[in-house]
Amino acid sequence: MRMDMYASMIRNLKTPQIMERLNHLYGSRDGMMVEQTTRYIGILKRHEELFHAEEEVLLVSAPGRTEIGGNHTDHNKGRVLAAAVNLDTLSAVSRRGDHTVNLYSDGYPALNIDLTDLSVHEEEKGTTAALIRGVAAKMAELGYRIGGFDAVATSSVASGSGLSSSAAFEVMTCAILDALYNDFVIDYKQRAKISQYAENVYFGKPSGLLDQMASSAGGLVTVDFKHEDPEVRRMSFDFAANGYALVVVATGGSHADLTDDYAAIPAEMKRVAALMGEEVLRRIRPEEFHQAIPDLRGKVSDRALLRALHFFDEDDRVVRQVEALDRNDLGAFFWEIICSGRSSYMYLQNVYANPQDESLALALALAERMLVNRGGWRIHGGGFAGTTLNFVPLDDLHHFIEVMEGAFGQRCCHVLDIRPEGAAVIRL
Repeated sequence: MRMDMYASMIRNLKTPQIMERLNHLYGSRDGMMVEQTTRYIGILKRHEELFHAEEEVLLVSAPGRTEIGGNHTDHNKGRVLAAAVNLDTLSAVSRRGDHTVNLYSDGYPALNIDLTDLSVHEEEKGTTAALIRGVAAKMAELGYRIGGFDAVATSSVASGSGLSSSAAFEVMTCAILDALYNDFVIDYKQRAKISQYAENVYFGKPSGLLDQMASSAGGLVTVDFKHEDPEVRRMSFDFAANGYALVVVATGGSHADLTDDYAAIPAEMKRVAALMGEEVLRRIRPEEFHQAIPDLRGKVSDRALLRALHFFDEDDRVVRQVEALDRNDLGAFFWEIICSGRSSYMYLQNVYANPQDESLALALALAERMLVNRGGWRIHGGGFAGTTLNFVPLDDLHHFIEVMEGAFGQRCCHVLDIRPEGAAVIRL
């Protein structure tokens, strides 16, 4: 009977309805459908091999994200422009009758977690177990049902890639528990907040809400984090239809071990805000900050003041980026993208942390030479190591990839499509 269930699920992957669903999630580039059906078949077979489930096996997916505008603004209640992308973390998962979680994830040791214990485990910080326990703890605190599950997971959002593998995993975990035990009722904003809580409190990384919100919401969105309930506006701009590809270049350095460097950015910004009587910079008017600079010097580092300058400029810049896309003015949009990257480089200072590895700076320099007056380029995500974001004319795409691969290795370029849906559950 088990064999029949898994075999039936694999057959159903080829039905027109499921093929259309996969096309919606992953796009229609050459080879994409073959790649995804092969991937889905593989994860189902692995689940059968490990767990031999007697009841329904769900396929749960959550996308990575690209940050387009608003570099390090979210943690100080600023504005962002972001999008879910067609790289995802995917699981085949079945419900258990207890509170045990068994997870087999590609490239990682098997995990066994007891969700009857939802306390913070200091020894788990920085681990996948912390994310699972943290998501479950917040869901239980909010009154949602939780329970155990058996899961096999795989991800095309590489750790340290700058596309936020941690947010994709958190959002997927929340979607698993929601689908198995709550009829998939949690809205995308709540799912994002649950995921951020797990990362902040249990994992130990003081991130803002950008990554989780973009992954959970899906599509191209601009988000204003000023209030407790973020204001999310969905946008429909199609870069490919306007002749441009979004290309993330992975320069070879992982940012997975740079938590302290990231943590210093919001901490320094909030220190400036505290000296001005507020918790975050968004609650301070830019002109008030500029007038206070002479008095602030000596009380905080000059780097903290530069990072505050970046925040105020970048927060306004997101508004101009959105307005430019609304009026289909790509020239103005790309100028704002370039200015964002320069501000991150000069003021935020998150282009490199190690003088012996300036691969991000080199990638930006190469992009400028190829894309000047034709596209846009900037640091991508948290920075310090990892990736750049580039808007490349489609007729220059082959040359751009060739140059970047020559410098940073084969398959360093990820050509992204915007995924219109956030967390997704597929029933076969």
